[in-house]
Amino acid sequence: MDIATDKVCELILRAREVDVKEDATDPDSGSNPSDDGSIDVLTSAPGDATEDQIRDFIDGLNEDERHDLVAIAWIGRGDFEASEWREALRMAQERESLSTADYLLGIPNLGDLLDEGLAALGRSCS
Repeated sequence: MDIATDKVCELILRAREVDVKEDATDPDSGSNPSDDGSIDVLTSAPGDATEDQIRDFIDGLNEDERHDLVAIAWIGRGDFEASEWREALRMAQERESLSTADYLLGIPNLGDLLDEGLAALGRSCS
């Protein structure tokens, strides 16, 4: 693997922040943080920087590291076994239709899949 485990762990944390957010259900509630227990931090809003931070993080990686991330996510999702790392990596290198950030952000539960992929490869964030 060309990507350092700590980089994957950083992305897992950031992706989980996005995964817990949901669309605004009452955008004009008129409440304030002390009245609603600051629950609005768990809703997505225009201008929310979390996804932009993930995009910047992924775009800042080199090509090999981005390919590794895609392969790790696929292993975590069960598309490949850990023993098929080279095949997963080859397929990730061939997948270049979307930006890697757009592709990965489009995968539901990305943080969990990356965590499971790391575990299957004998690595962990702990």
